[in-house]
Amino acid sequence: MLLAVSRRVTTRMEKFRYDDAIVRKFAFATIIWGLVGTLAGLWVALLMVMPALSFDLPYLTFGRLRPLHTNAAIFAFAGNAVFAAVYYSSQRLLKARMFSDKLSAVHFWGWQAIIVAAAITLPLGFTQGKEYAELEWPIDIAIAVVWVIFAINFFGTIAKRRERHLYVAIWFYIATIVAVAVLHIFNSLSVPAGPLKSYSLYAGVQDAFMQWWYGHNAVAFFLTTPFLGLMYYFLPKAANRPVFSYRLSILHFWSIVFLYIWAGPHHLHYTALPEWASTLGMVFSVMLWMPSWGGMINGLLTLRGAWNKVARDPVLKFFVVGVTFYGMSTFEGPMLSIKSVNALSHYNDWTIAHVHSGALGWNGFMTFGLLYWLTPKLFQTKLWSKKLAEVHFWVGTLGILFYIVAIYAAGITQGLMWRAFDDTGRLAYPDFVETVVRIVPMYWVRVLGGTMFVTGVVLCLVNMVMTWKARPKTYADPEHEAAALGEDLEPTPRVEIPAHATSLQLAYKLRYLGDLAWHRVWEKRPFTFTIWVVIAVAVASLFEIIPTFLIRSNVPSIASVHPYTPLELAGRDIYLAEGCYNCHSQMVRPIRSETERYGEYSKPGEFVYDHPFQWGSRRIGPDLHRVGGKYPHLWHVRHMEEPSSTTPGSLMPRYPWMLSDDLDFSVIQSRVDAMAMLGVPYPDAVQGQAEPLARAQAKQVADEITTQGGPQGLEDKKIVALVAYLQRLGTDIKTASAPTQPNSLLAEKAGAR
Repeated sequence: MLLAVSRRVTTRMEKFRYDDAIVRKFAFATIIWGLVGTLAGLWVALLMVMPALSFDLPYLTFGRLRPLHTNAAIFAFAGNAVFAAVYYSSQRLLKARMFSDKLSAVHFWGWQAIIVAAAITLPLGFTQGKEYAELEWPIDIAIAVVWVIFAINFFGTIAKRRERHLYVAIWFYIATIVAVAVLHIFNSLSVPAGPLKSYSLYAGVQDAFMQWWYGHNAVAFFLTTPFLGLMYYFLPKAANRPVFSYRLSILHFWSIVFLYIWAGPHHLHYTALPEWASTLGMVFSVMLWMPSWGGMINGLLTLRGAWNKVARDPVLKFFVVGVTFYGMSTFEGPMLSIKSVNALSHYNDWTIAHVHSGALGWNGFMTFGLLYWLTPKLFQTKLWSKKLAEVHFWVGTLGILFYIVAIYAAGITQGLMWRAFDDTGRLAYPDFVETVVRIVPMYWVRVLGGTMFVTGVVLCLVNMVMTWKARPKTYADPEHEAAALGEDLEPTPRVEIPAHATSLQLAYKLRYLGDLAWHRVWEKRPFTFTIWVVIAVAVASLFEIIPTFLIRSNVPSIASVHPYTPLELAGRDIYLAEGCYNCHSQMVRPIRSETERYGEYSKPGEFVYDHPFQWGSRRIGPDLHRVGGKYPHLWHVRHMEEPSSTTPGSLMPRYPWMLSDDLDFSVIQSRVDAMAMLGVPYPDAVQGQAEPLARAQAKQVADEITTQGGPQGLEDKKIVALVAYLQRLGTDIKTASAPTQPNSLLAEKAGAR
């Protein structure tokens, strides 16, 4: 014991300073992009009730702006908040300045450049057509590079830390960095077909699985685990109380990391995904309720003995409501994963309300609490107006409630009307637009709630700017001192038990596990800890991915299903560019109300050439998987030119540029070649002949439009490609399954259509 004390006394002390300049940058970026993202969301909400606000401009339509809103909210607003929290808390928890100031700067400016690139490309129609993963391949590569830079900086800081044990917040940051890298890289694999055009490496069922493995876990590891790390550091700091339970923190962390990764397939109940996969996702989603609420309880009980502070401190108000919304969302999520509930909620606004209760309540309010706590510390002065922060809290809270209550009502209304039958056994509301008209008043209430939430963001920005103006001329840069890490002197608990005393050995091992002493050992070994995180993420992923890809019975082939013709492929690209997947699904579920409304339910084998899949996650408009042949060509032309002329009451914007913009035939060949690289069996005749085949089919479609009484001269316009694609949807299974020579297939289709 004396020896140990002596060695501690002689430990070398080191002096260092924290880098708060990078935190200030990320904090300001957070609130600025927060305003941009919420304003985009408000504009999108207005477009839902006033589609004319697109002003007949392609880059102002709902389909193009909705991805801009979601990417800005997730990666710009929440992303910058995460980085601000990580850079501030990690330095204090590890007692070390960030590994490299230069890497910090590259990370900051690189991330902002990515956000700007997204803000430019998405409204211009450059998209992969996959929700929350829309950004095209050059930007995806940039994201991976910047993320690796962030990881090097973070793990480099851990390597030079002066604190032996890793605190719980660091665990969640490690899980975030590891899992997001895996999710982003594997979901974004694609084959480029141009400078800003690519096709997903996966197709149909496999692509849907990968997308929602990514999509659900982007929520888990970008919008949940880093914010839990934020909660575990900043909530105790704001309350000046220790975390309620260390053991609960351990159970919370490992349960979340292992269970969350399995849950993605529950987004695809009753679709063409194999039932075993969606059922497995449901089981793990329901299991997630327990650890999620364990985290919520750990957060709220941290405030024991400090609840009197909540009434006086707006920071704690934001944190308390944020953690409460986390609990609400993580109860509702598992409930929505249950098949019987999902059958009602999926494709309607119930899911939108659920997502926004988490995004606005959990992520938004935790971010505001973070900013209000950080602002006076970063700018080394008092917060400009505590009262303004209080006003922000109440305005924002009421805004969230107006928003989600209205959209919950809209979603349940949609679900019940879609599945309603009258006394004669027929659909009670056979026309989809009947539901649309019914929920418009609820959309107006959403606009009110969104306006209030945006107002709160403006108040926060004003408060931060005014506090920044009151900063000292020169920031103080205090020097800190801590012992170098040195040799680990903490003994590993060990008791000598005779070999023959097996019962005592078992009891000791059980107590060792129960006391979680093994975890204290892991906390001292960041490399070991990270490896176990990687194993947890990889094992859970591979157990679902491998069977989905390798078992042939998961995607039975259909002989009559063939690749899209070159013109149809061009039309599909236009469909993606316009963001039609944000409003329309292409998946008829085997539910009676859907087969009555749309036709034969969708089969897995129908999507084998879809790169990417287009099943959608929401129906603002009707499902389109069986729309092929339902209407004449001219109907589609009129519908795109003026939707209300074919569907009175429609909320779809006008697309007049479809009839005037030229179709770029020159890029079709490269896109066909890219699809062939992915294994799509295009016949030899198409190789090098894609453009003439596309022009031949376009001429035929344009002639048919003229014959039906439509305008002339459309054979080189975008509308003919889109019409060709829409008329193809869902028709393959209606074709006789007689064998067709693959080398002549597309030429025959081009001549027949």
